[in-house]
This record gives sequence, structure tokens and C-alpha cells, in this order.
Amino acid sequence: MKYTVEMSNKLNELLERTYDAEKGFKQAAEKVDNKTIKDFFLNGAKQRYNFGQELKAEIMSFGQAPEKGGSAKGTLHRSWINFKSLFTSNNEEAMLEEVHRGEKEAIETYNDILHDKDFVLPPSTESLLMRHRNSIRETLDTANIFETAVS
Repeated sequence: MKYTVEMSNKLNELLERTYDAEKGFKQAAEKVDNKTIKDFFLNGAKQRYNFGQELKAEIMSFGQAPEKGGSAKGTLHRSWINFKSLFTSNNEEAMLEEVHRGEKEAIETYNDILHDKDFVLPPSTESLLMRHRNSIRETLDTANIFETAVS
């Protein structure tokens, strides 16, 4: 029982961050005019929505309840995006910088769980988390390319 609760807590932390990222990508998409970058943000939001669905299913497979909303930290991050966009001459670059920062944090969170020596993940969970983390890395790489292009 303790294991399933611990597993659920770890996955719920990822789920909260996933909700935060989905909301952040949607918000960023609303603030840029460049169609390519807007599509990138919208695809990021859709990707995170799908990640959330997969994480919810994984949490429920442990007999636990998934979280329902984002974290306070995520709300603060989105507020920072709003504030920063008001004072930045290159809105797209500022949004991409925030995506870069958020994606790096997400990768670190996934790595912390994947490399936790005190906690053995079931193979299905490990595979799911590795797939998510690798997709986030690809998103980070794409954000870096766009950031270079607009700066």
C-alpha cells in the first residue's frame, strides 16, 4: 500500500507540472502572432494534454486518484510570462525563453523520478516516463531553434 501511495505522489507531481505546461503553452500561443511559433505552442499544449491523460491512467492503475489542477508554482510561472510579455519588445523570444526554462525544469523532474535509487519503477511506468521526457527534450530542442531564429 505504501508503495502505491508513493508512486501516486510522484506521478501526481508530474501530472501537476503537466497541467501547468499545458496551460502555459496555451497562454503563450495566445500571445504570439507568428503562425509557426503559435502552432508550436499549440502542439506543445496538445502534447501535454495527452501526457496528462496517460499519467492519469497510470495513477489510476495504482488504485489512486489523480490531481485535478496545476500547482501554485505553475500559476506563478504563467503570471511571470504575462508580466514579462508586457515589457519585452520581442514577445516571441520572451515566450520561447520561458518555454526553454520550463522544459528544462520538466526534464529535471522526470530525471529525478527516473533515477531515484530508493524507488524502483514498474517497467510500464518507467517506459512511459522515459517517452515523455524524451519528447520534452525534443520540444526543448525545437524551442531553442525558434529562439535563435527570432533573436
